[in-house]
Amino acid sequence: MPLMMNGGRVPARWAEKKNMSPRGFREDQANSADCLKIALVNNMPDAALEDTELQFFELLDAASGDLPVLIKLYSLPEIIRTNRAQLHLSSHYFGIDDLLHAKFDGVIITGTEPRQPKLKDEPYWRTLVDVFNWAETHTTSAVLSCLAAHASVLHSDAIDRQPLPHKRFGVFEYTRPCEHPLTNGAAGAVRFPHSRWNEVREEALHAHGYSILTRSPDAGVDLFVKQKKQSLFVHFQGHPEYFDRTLLKEYRRDIRRFLNRERETYPSMPHGYFDAEARNLLNEFRQDAEVHRHEDLLDVFPEAAVADGLQNTWRESALCIYRNWLRVLMSKRASAPQVRAPVRAGTR
Repeated sequence: MPLMMNGGRVPARWAEKKNMSPRGFREDQANSADCLKIALVNNMPDAALEDTELQFFELLDAASGDLPVLIKLYSLPEIIRTNRAQLHLSSHYFGIDDLLHAKFDGVIITGTEPRQPKLKDEPYWRTLVDVFNWAETHTTSAVLSCLAAHASVLHSDAIDRQPLPHKRFGVFEYTRPCEHPLTNGAAGAVRFPHSRWNEVREEALHAHGYSILTRSPDAGVDLFVKQKKQSLFVHFQGHPEYFDRTLLKEYRRDIRRFLNRERETYPSMPHGYFDAEARNLLNEFRQDAEVHRHEDLLDVFPEAAVADGLQNTWRESALCIYRNWLRVLMSKRASAPQVRAPVRAGTR
Protein backbone atom coordinates (compact mmCIF):
# COMPACT_ATOMS: atom_id res chain seq x y z
CA MET A 1 0.00 0.00 0.00
CA PRO A 2 1.49 3.40 -0.92
CA LEU A 3 2.62 5.76 1.81
CA MET A 4 0.16 8.45 2.74
CA MET A 5 1.35 12.02 3.28
CA ASN A 6 -0.44 14.03 5.92
CA GLY A 7 -1.79 17.44 4.93
CA GLY A 8 -0.43 20.00 2.48
CA ARG A 9 0.87 18.51 -0.78
CA VAL A 10 2.93 15.42 -1.45
CA PRO A 11 6.51 16.41 -2.41
CA ALA A 12 6.55 16.60 -6.20
CA ARG A 13 9.37 14.10 -6.80
CA TRP A 14 7.60 11.41 -4.79
CA ALA A 15 4.21 12.16 -6.35
CA GLU A 16 5.74 11.90 -9.82
CA LYS A 17 7.65 8.72 -9.00
CA LYS A 18 4.54 6.99 -7.64
CA ASN A 19 2.10 8.55 -10.12
CA MET A 20 -0.03 9.74 -7.22
CA SER A 21 -2.09 12.83 -6.47
CA PRO A 22 -0.09 15.76 -5.08
CA ARG A 23 -2.79 16.26 -2.46
CA GLY A 24 -2.04 14.86 0.98
CA PHE A 25 -4.34 13.00 3.34
CA ARG A 26 -5.94 14.41 6.44
CA GLU A 27 -5.43 12.34 9.58
CA ASP A 28 -9.16 11.64 9.78
CA GLN A 29 -8.96 10.08 6.30
CA ALA A 30 -6.59 7.36 7.55
CA ASN A 31 -8.03 4.43 9.49
CA SER A 32 -6.64 5.11 12.96
CA ALA A 33 -6.94 1.46 14.00
CA ASP A 34 -4.79 0.09 11.19
CA CYS A 35 -2.59 2.97 10.03
CA LEU A 36 0.79 3.68 11.60
CA LYS A 37 1.54 7.37 12.04
CA ILE A 38 5.20 8.33 11.62
CA ALA A 39 6.82 11.75 11.86
CA LEU A 40 9.91 12.43 9.75
CA VAL A 41 11.98 15.28 11.18
CA ASN A 42 14.23 16.03 8.21
CA ASN A 43 17.08 18.33 9.21
CA MET A 44 19.43 17.63 6.33
CA PRO A 45 21.10 20.60 4.60
CA ASP A 46 19.45 22.05 1.53
CA ALA A 47 21.47 20.04 -1.01
CA ALA A 48 20.30 16.76 0.56
CA LEU A 49 16.87 17.80 1.85
CA GLU A 50 14.70 16.38 -0.93
CA ASP A 51 16.97 13.37 -1.58
CA THR A 52 16.60 12.44 2.10
CA GLU A 53 12.82 12.59 1.81
CA LEU A 54 12.91 10.18 -1.11
CA GLN A 55 15.35 7.84 0.64
CA PHE A 56 13.11 7.43 3.69
CA PHE A 57 9.92 7.36 1.63
CA GLU A 58 11.26 4.54 -0.54
CA LEU A 59 12.60 2.57 2.42
CA LEU A 60 9.36 2.85 4.41
CA ASP A 61 7.23 2.19 1.33
CA ALA A 62 9.11 -1.03 0.56
CA ALA A 63 9.32 -2.14 4.20
CA SER A 64 5.65 -1.55 4.99
CA GLY A 65 4.23 -3.98 2.43
CA ASP A 66 0.44 -3.96 2.88
CA LEU A 67 0.64 -2.02 6.15
CA PRO A 68 -0.73 1.53 5.73
CA VAL A 69 1.68 4.23 6.92
CA LEU A 70 0.88 7.92 7.26
CA ILE A 71 3.89 10.29 7.24
CA LYS A 72 3.99 13.85 8.47
CA LEU A 73 7.02 16.04 7.71
CA TYR A 74 8.87 18.39 10.07
CA SER A 75 12.24 20.17 10.29
CA LEU A 76 14.06 22.11 13.01
CA PRO A 77 13.32 25.80 12.31
CA GLU A 78 16.75 27.10 13.38
CA ILE A 79 18.58 25.42 10.50
CA ILE A 80 19.66 28.03 7.96
CA ARG A 81 17.86 27.58 4.64
CA THR A 82 17.97 29.12 1.19
CA ASN A 83 14.79 30.70 -0.16
CA ARG A 84 14.16 27.66 -2.38
CA ALA A 85 14.47 25.21 0.50
CA GLN A 86 12.33 27.37 2.76
CA LEU A 87 9.61 27.43 0.10
CA HIS A 88 9.75 23.62 -0.06
CA LEU A 89 9.39 23.41 3.73
CA SER A 90 6.51 25.87 3.73
CA SER A 91 4.69 23.81 1.09
CA HIS A 92 5.16 20.32 2.56
CA TYR A 93 6.24 20.52 6.21
CA PHE A 94 4.52 21.35 9.49
CA GLY A 95 5.80 23.56 12.31
CA ILE A 96 7.69 21.97 15.17
CA ASP A 97 5.02 23.10 17.66
CA ASP A 98 2.57 20.83 15.84
CA LEU A 99 4.91 17.89 16.49
CA LEU A 100 5.33 18.71 20.19
CA HIS A 101 1.56 18.66 20.71
CA ALA A 102 0.94 15.37 18.89
CA LYS A 103 1.40 11.62 19.41
CA PHE A 104 2.93 9.33 16.79
CA ASP A 105 3.67 5.63 16.66
CA GLY A 106 7.20 6.42 15.52
CA VAL A 107 9.50 9.28 14.65
CA ILE A 108 12.60 9.41 12.46
CA ILE A 109 15.01 12.25 13.24
CA THR A 110 17.84 12.95 10.81
CA GLY A 111 21.10 14.71 11.43
CA THR A 112 22.42 17.77 9.65
CA GLU A 113 25.81 19.18 8.72
CA PRO A 114 27.49 20.42 11.93
CA ARG A 115 28.65 24.03 12.03
CA GLN A 116 30.02 24.18 15.58
CA PRO A 117 32.74 22.07 17.28
CA LYS A 118 30.32 21.32 20.14
CA LEU A 119 26.81 20.10 19.44
CA LYS A 120 25.38 22.06 22.36
CA ASP A 121 26.52 25.28 20.63
CA GLU A 122 24.45 24.59 17.52
CA PRO A 123 21.56 27.10 17.15
CA TYR A 124 19.01 24.28 16.97
CA TRP A 125 20.21 22.45 20.11
CA ARG A 126 17.41 23.54 22.48
CA THR A 127 14.69 22.65 19.98
CA LEU A 128 16.32 19.29 19.24
CA VAL A 129 16.36 18.53 22.98
CA ASP A 130 12.65 19.38 23.12
CA VAL A 131 12.05 16.86 20.32
CA PHE A 132 14.05 14.16 22.15
CA ASN A 133 12.13 14.75 25.38
CA TRP A 134 8.84 14.72 23.49
CA ALA A 135 9.72 11.43 21.75
CA GLU A 136 10.35 9.65 25.06
CA THR A 137 6.69 10.00 26.06
CA HIS A 138 4.82 10.50 22.78
CA THR A 139 6.13 7.67 20.56
CA THR A 140 6.57 3.91 20.71
CA SER A 141 10.00 4.21 19.08
CA ALA A 142 12.33 6.88 17.73
CA VAL A 143 14.97 6.38 15.04
CA LEU A 144 17.99 8.70 15.35
CA SER A 145 20.21 9.04 12.29
CA CYS A 146 23.94 9.91 12.43
CA LEU A 147 24.34 13.33 14.09
CA ALA A 148 20.91 12.97 15.70
CA ALA A 149 22.14 9.74 17.33
CA HIS A 150 25.18 11.58 18.69
CA ALA A 151 23.04 14.44 19.97
CA SER A 152 20.59 12.04 21.64
CA VAL A 153 23.21 10.21 23.72
CA LEU A 154 24.88 13.50 24.61
CA HIS A 155 21.60 14.90 25.90
CA SER A 156 20.37 11.85 27.83
CA ASP A 157 23.63 10.31 29.06
CA ALA A 158 26.33 12.97 28.59
CA ILE A 159 28.19 10.73 26.12
CA ASP A 160 30.43 12.91 23.99
CA ARG A 161 31.15 12.01 20.39
CA GLN A 162 34.84 11.51 19.63
CA PRO A 163 36.56 12.96 16.54
CA LEU A 164 37.94 10.48 14.03
CA PRO A 165 41.43 10.91 12.52
CA HIS A 166 39.89 10.50 9.05
CA LYS A 167 36.37 10.67 7.70
CA ARG A 168 34.57 7.34 8.06
CA PHE A 169 33.29 7.18 4.53
CA GLY A 170 32.08 4.19 2.58
CA VAL A 171 30.29 0.88 3.08
CA PHE A 172 31.38 -1.18 6.08
CA GLU A 173 30.56 -4.73 7.19
CA TYR A 174 29.10 -5.34 10.65
CA THR A 175 28.35 -8.44 12.70
CA ARG A 176 25.43 -8.95 15.09
CA PRO A 177 26.70 -9.68 18.63
CA CYS A 178 23.21 -10.42 20.03
CA GLU A 179 19.63 -11.19 19.06
CA HIS A 180 17.03 -8.43 19.03
CA PRO A 181 13.58 -7.98 17.43
CA LEU A 182 14.99 -5.26 15.16
CA THR A 183 17.55 -7.59 13.60
CA ASN A 184 15.41 -10.75 13.36
CA GLY A 185 15.95 -12.34 9.97
CA ALA A 186 19.00 -10.22 9.10
CA ALA A 187 22.16 -11.89 7.81
CA GLY A 188 24.92 -12.65 10.26
CA ALA A 189 27.00 -9.93 8.59
CA VAL A 190 25.33 -6.75 7.33
CA ARG A 191 26.77 -3.82 5.35
CA PHE A 192 25.80 -0.16 5.77
CA PRO A 193 27.02 3.17 4.36
CA HIS A 194 28.69 5.75 6.61
CA SER A 195 29.70 9.37 6.12
CA ARG A 196 30.92 11.08 9.29
CA TRP A 197 33.85 12.67 11.09
CA ASN A 198 32.89 11.59 14.63
CA GLU A 199 31.78 8.52 16.55
CA VAL A 200 30.36 7.40 19.87
CA ARG A 201 32.25 4.44 21.26
CA GLU A 202 31.06 1.06 22.44
CA GLU A 203 32.53 1.21 25.95
CA ALA A 204 30.73 4.48 26.73
CA LEU A 205 27.45 3.14 25.36
CA HIS A 206 27.71 -0.09 27.38
CA ALA A 207 28.43 1.90 30.54
CA HIS A 208 25.12 3.73 30.13
CA GLY A 209 22.92 0.74 29.37
CA TYR A 210 22.77 0.74 25.57
CA SER A 211 22.48 -2.57 23.71
CA ILE A 212 24.85 -2.90 20.75
CA LEU A 213 23.13 -4.61 17.81
CA THR A 214 25.85 -4.25 15.13
CA ARG A 215 29.59 -3.72 15.45
CA SER A 216 32.69 -3.77 13.24
CA PRO A 217 36.41 -4.01 14.06
CA ASP A 218 37.06 -1.43 11.33
CA ALA A 219 34.17 0.98 11.86
CA GLY A 220 33.07 0.60 15.49
CA VAL A 221 29.41 0.52 16.48
CA ASP A 222 26.61 1.23 14.06
CA LEU A 223 23.18 0.23 15.44
CA PHE A 224 22.44 0.51 19.18
CA VAL A 225 19.25 0.85 21.22
CA LYS A 226 17.95 1.88 24.63
CA GLN A 227 14.50 2.16 26.17
CA LYS A 228 13.88 5.76 27.23
CA LYS A 229 10.66 6.06 29.20
CA GLN A 230 7.88 4.91 26.84
CA SER A 231 9.99 4.87 23.66
CA LEU A 232 12.64 2.55 22.24
CA PHE A 233 15.40 4.82 20.93
CA VAL A 234 17.07 3.28 17.87
CA HIS A 235 20.40 4.87 16.95
CA PHE A 236 22.24 4.54 13.63
CA GLN A 237 25.69 6.04 13.18
CA GLY A 238 25.38 5.12 9.51
CA HIS A 239 22.78 5.58 6.78
CA PRO A 240 20.83 2.45 5.81
CA GLU A 241 18.42 4.72 3.90
CA TYR A 242 21.04 5.84 1.35
CA PHE A 243 20.48 5.23 -2.37
CA ASP A 244 23.16 3.41 -4.35
CA ARG A 245 24.55 6.70 -5.72
CA THR A 246 24.43 8.82 -2.55
CA LEU A 247 28.06 8.21 -1.53
CA LEU A 248 29.16 8.99 -5.09
CA LYS A 249 27.36 12.35 -4.94
CA GLU A 250 29.01 13.12 -1.59
CA TYR A 251 32.43 12.15 -2.96
CA ARG A 252 31.94 14.43 -5.97
CA ARG A 253 30.83 17.25 -3.64
CA ASP A 254 34.01 16.87 -1.56
CA ILE A 255 36.14 16.85 -4.73
CA ARG A 256 34.46 20.09 -5.81
CA ARG A 257 35.34 21.62 -2.43
CA PHE A 258 38.96 20.59 -2.98
CA LEU A 259 39.03 22.09 -6.49
CA ASN A 260 37.48 25.31 -5.12
CA ARG A 261 40.09 25.37 -2.32
CA GLU A 262 37.38 25.06 0.34
CA ARG A 263 39.44 22.17 1.70
CA GLU A 264 43.18 21.57 1.44
CA THR A 265 43.34 17.80 1.01
CA TYR A 266 41.90 15.66 -1.75
CA PRO A 267 39.08 13.50 -0.28
CA SER A 268 39.60 9.82 0.32
CA MET A 269 37.69 7.40 -1.87
CA PRO A 270 34.73 5.73 -0.06
CA HIS A 271 35.65 2.35 1.41
CA GLY A 272 34.10 -0.84 0.03
CA TYR A 273 31.98 0.97 -2.55
CA PHE A 274 33.60 1.12 -6.01
CA ASP A 275 34.74 -1.82 -8.13
CA ALA A 276 38.29 -2.06 -9.52
CA GLU A 277 37.44 -0.40 -12.84
CA ALA A 278 35.79 2.56 -11.10
CA ARG A 279 38.73 2.95 -8.72
CA ASN A 280 41.13 3.14 -11.68
CA LEU A 281 39.06 5.83 -13.38
CA LEU A 282 38.78 7.86 -10.18
CA ASN A 283 42.50 7.59 -9.42
CA GLU A 284 43.28 8.89 -12.91
CA PHE A 285 40.95 11.83 -12.30
CA ARG A 286 42.64 12.50 -8.96
CA GLN A 287 46.06 12.72 -10.59
CA ASP A 288 44.74 15.37 -12.99
CA ALA A 289 42.90 17.24 -10.23
CA GLU A 290 45.96 17.52 -8.02
CA VAL A 291 47.92 19.04 -10.92
CA HIS A 292 45.13 21.16 -12.50
CA ARG A 293 43.20 22.33 -9.46
CA HIS A 294 40.17 24.12 -10.91
CA GLU A 295 36.42 23.50 -10.67
CA ASP A 296 36.09 23.29 -14.47
CA LEU A 297 37.77 19.88 -14.22
CA LEU A 298 34.49 18.50 -12.81
CA ASP A 299 33.15 18.65 -16.37
CA VAL A 300 35.17 15.51 -17.11
CA PHE A 301 34.54 13.75 -13.79
CA PRO A 302 33.68 10.13 -14.79
CA GLU A 303 30.41 10.06 -12.85
CA ALA A 304 28.32 8.20 -15.42
CA ALA A 305 30.91 5.51 -16.04
CA VAL A 306 31.44 4.97 -12.32
CA ALA A 307 27.72 4.98 -11.46
CA ASP A 308 26.99 2.13 -13.87
CA GLY A 309 28.89 -0.33 -11.70
CA LEU A 310 27.41 0.66 -8.34
CA GLN A 311 25.36 -1.83 -6.35
CA ASN A 312 23.19 -1.24 -3.29
CA THR A 313 24.67 -4.02 -1.19
CA TRP A 314 22.93 -2.82 1.98
CA ARG A 315 19.35 -2.68 0.69
CA GLU A 316 18.14 -6.04 2.01
CA SER A 317 19.60 -5.40 5.47
CA ALA A 318 18.01 -1.95 5.59
CA LEU A 319 14.63 -3.35 4.54
CA CYS A 320 14.86 -6.10 7.15
CA ILE A 321 15.56 -3.71 10.03
CA TYR A 322 12.93 -1.15 9.01
CA ARG A 323 10.36 -3.90 8.41
CA ASN A 324 11.06 -5.13 11.93
CA TRP A 325 10.81 -1.58 13.26
CA LEU A 326 7.34 -1.17 11.74
CA ARG A 327 6.35 -4.51 13.30
CA VAL A 328 7.48 -3.25 16.72
CA LEU A 329 5.27 -0.20 16.25
CA MET A 330 2.31 -2.27 15.11
CA SER A 331 2.75 -4.77 17.95
CA LYS A 332 2.60 -1.95 20.48
CA ARG A 333 -0.46 -0.53 18.74
CA ALA A 334 -2.19 -3.93 18.83
CA SER A 335 -1.45 -4.47 22.53
CA ALA A 336 -2.68 -1.03 23.60
CA PRO A 337 -6.10 -1.03 25.29
CA GLN A 338 -8.83 -0.14 22.84
CA VAL A 339 -10.98 2.83 23.74
CA ARG A 340 -14.58 2.11 22.85
CA ALA A 341 -16.70 4.87 21.42
CA PRO A 342 -19.50 6.01 23.75
CA VAL A 343 -22.91 4.53 23.03
CA ARG A 344 -25.72 7.03 22.84
CA ALA A 345 -28.83 6.37 24.88
CA GLY A 346 -31.48 4.44 22.99
CA THR A 347 -29.10 2.83 20.48
CA ARG A 348 -28.71 -0.54 22.21
